[in-house]
Amino acid sequence: MALFTEKNARKQLDSEAGKVHRADLETVLERQRTIEQKVKSSGKLKRFGTDIKLMFSMIRDYWYGNYRSVPWKTIAAVAGTLLYVLNPLDVIPDFIFGFGFLDDAGVVAICLKLVESDLHRYAAWKTCRDESAPDARN
Repeated sequence: MALFTEKNARKQLDSEAGKVHRADLETVLERQRTIEQKVKSSGKLKRFGTDIKLMFSMIRDYWYGNYRSVPWKTIAAVAGTLLYVLNPLDVIPDFIFGFGFLDDAGVVAICLKLVESDLHRYAAWKTCRDESAPDARN
């Protein structure tokens, strides 16, 4: 039996999301640089770099009250996922060469699958907001 399956990833994601509270959003935002650096340095996580930046952006806009058209469950799942990625001693410890980031990548992939429609709506909202913002050069 595989050490890491989609079922295990979903279970871990549900567990992490269930533990997330509003204060955890602040922790995630404070640790953004650390998490993004971990993603950049990992071959398994690197492919999720753009999605993870969008996740951080959505959490930040939610935190500051700019975007609330998203269920708390989605915010909790995204924050739980990012906290999971931050944790070096998760299901498969990150220091295990070749396998250490496999569980992190699986949890990120499952999270993206679960929150895909909410993330797409947020991205569309963000694009419209950015396009309608006054030109900073004027």
